[in-house]
Amino acid sequence: MKNILKIPQSLFFRDKNRLSNCQFLLLALCTLLGSCNDFVDVDIPKSQLTAQAVFEDAATANAAMSGVYTKMRNSGILAGDATGISCYLGLYADEFDYYQQNAVSNFYNNSLFAADLGVNDIWNQSYNQIYSANSIIEGLNKSNSIPEPDKKQPLGEAIFIRALLHFYLLNLYGDIPYITTTDYLQNSRVSRLSADQVYQNIVKDLDQSIALLSENYTSTDRIRPNRGTAQALLARVYLYMKLYPEASNAASAVINNPLYVGESDLNKIFLKTSKTTIWQFMPSAAGANTSEGSLYIFTAGPPAIVALKPEFINAFEANDQRKTHWTTEVTNDGATWYYASKYKQESSTPTSVEYSILFRLSEQYLIRAEARAYQGDLIGAKEDLNIIRNTAGLSNTTAISAEEIIRDVLNQRRFEFFTEFGQRFFDLKRTGKLNETLTISKPGWNATDSLWPIPVLELNANPNLKPQNQGY
Repeated sequence: MKNILKIPQSLFFRDKNRLSNCQFLLLALCTLLGSCNDFVDVDIPKSQLTAQAVFEDAATANAAMSGVYTKMRNSGILAGDATGISCYLGLYADEFDYYQQNAVSNFYNNSLFAADLGVNDIWNQSYNQIYSANSIIEGLNKSNSIPEPDKKQPLGEAIFIRALLHFYLLNLYGDIPYITTTDYLQNSRVSRLSADQVYQNIVKDLDQSIALLSENYTSTDRIRPNRGTAQALLARVYLYMKLYPEASNAASAVINNPLYVGESDLNKIFLKTSKTTIWQFMPSAAGANTSEGSLYIFTAGPPAIVALKPEFINAFEANDQRKTHWTTEVTNDGATWYYASKYKQESSTPTSVEYSILFRLSEQYLIRAEARAYQGDLIGAKEDLNIIRNTAGLSNTTAISAEEIIRDVLNQRRFEFFTEFGQRFFDLKRTGKLNETLTISKPGWNATDSLWPIPVLELNANPNLKPQNQGY
C-alpha cells in the first residue's frame, strides 16, 4: 500500500518504520487490511491527517479510535510486555530482579542515558499516539457529516487519551511539551512546559472529556473509556497535585457509581468480567489473554526476564492474601523465585478470560483515603483504607494519626498495585521518598534518576526542548 498519505517527519516521528505504523488514517483501515509500508517523507501535507473518509460517519471515527487503543496496547507506555512501563519501572524501582541472559538492563541498573532505545521509544511512541488522538479531535471538530451527538463519545475518548499520555510523560521526563495539534511546523519547535502548566492542561482536558463521555460503557467489556474512567484519572491527577478536596470528590464520583462493585475474591479481580474494573485493553485476538501474563509467569527457574524481588515478597504483612493469590513461588534445584500472578493465564485459552486492566476501583478508595487523611477526616480515611485491608484478609488499620494513616495507605498501595504501570515508582516520587528508599535497595541509584533523560535526537532536532534533565 503506497503513498496513501504523506506524513512529515516532525519532532515526534523520526523513525520510518514507526511512521508507517502510527498514521492516524490507517488506524481505521489497517485493522482490516494489515500493516502498510512505504510512506514517503516529503514536504508538509496540505491536510494534517484529517482524511474526509474517516469522518464521514461515526462508525469509521470509532474504528479510528479503536486503532489508537490497539497501538497503546501493543507499544509505548501502557504496553503490557517488557517494553512498557509496568516492566521498566518495576525494574527501575524495587519490584523486579532482572534475569535476561547476555543483556544489560539500563532500567534495572538505573544507568539510563540520553540515547537509550527504551527511553527514546517510550517518548516517541507516546507522542505519536498523542498525535493520533489529536488527529481524531481535529477531524471530528471539522466534520460536517457526523451528527453532533455522535461526535461526543469518540471526541471525549481522544481528549482523555491525550490527557492520560501527557500525565505519564510528565511523571517520567519532567517538564514536557503539551501537544494539542497536528500542525507540523508548530510541533517541530515546541518548548517544554512546567509541571504546573502541564497539569493545568491535563485537568482542562479531563474536565472536557468528562462532559463529553457517556456515563455507560459502549460495550460490556469496558474496553472504551467512559465518564468514570476520566473521573478516575482526574482523581489521581488531583492527588499528585496535592489538591486533596478535589481528589476526594473525584474519587467519590467513581466509588458511588453503581457500575463499580467491590470484589472480595482476589482471584476474580483480574478477570475480564470483574465489576471492579474501570477500563481495560482487549487482547489482540480471540482466545488471547494478557501480555502481562506472558511476561511474568514462568514454571521453572531461572526466570526468562524478570521475577519479583525476595525483599518485596518478604515485606508483605502476615496473613496478607495478596501474597497468597497474587504471587507464585517457583523452586528449582534448591533456588526459589517468585512471579506476579495477578493474571493467571500465560497463553491463550478457548475464550479470553483476562484483559489488561488499566484502572480499577481499589485505587479510588486509596486515593480518597489519602486525601481524606490530609484533610483531617481520619474516620473516613480509615473506612476507605480498611476496605482495601479487609479485602486483602487483613484486620482494620491500627493507625491513629493522619501521618500514620497516610503511611499505611502508601504501604497498601505498594502491595495492591505492584507491577501495575509504575505505581510504586510514582508513589515514591510524589511523596519525596525515592532517594531514601532506592539508595538502600538499588546500588546504582542517584538523586537525578527521578527523571528520565529527554531523548538526545529530540534535543538535537529542536533546541527549544533544552536543557537536558540533570544527570544526563
